[in-house]
Amino acid sequence: MACDKGLVERIRDELQGVMGMGEKRMFGGVCFTLNGNMVLGVVKDELMVRLGEAAYADALRQPHVRPMDFTGRPMKGYVFVASAGLAEDVDLRRWTALGRAFVSALPPKRSKQPKK
Repeated sequence: MACDKGLVERIRDELQGVMGMGEKRMFGGVCFTLNGNMVLGVVKDELMVRLGEAAYADALRQPHVRPMDFTGRPMKGYVFVASAGLAEDVDLRRWTALGRAFVSALPPKRSKQPKK
């Protein structure tokens, strides 16, 4: 199943002009990175948000949010937000801000050098 292209476009609009933002195909969808670190992703019709362990428990108490269990095992610090929780732009803006706040505190990822 392809990812929600409309949601991808909404995220692109939200992150337009943010320095250090990147985009790549991952998990059968699209992921957005900040200085090489994954921040957000769209998997099918859900938003994946990386917000760290400190914000994880609070995020899970929000409506339409569940642990990110892409591999069948929940990953602490990552959540999925169902499309119902992203209906309004203010909702999407809040989740992108939470993800960016956490990832902006991480050191930039160094690009991998090609093997010789």
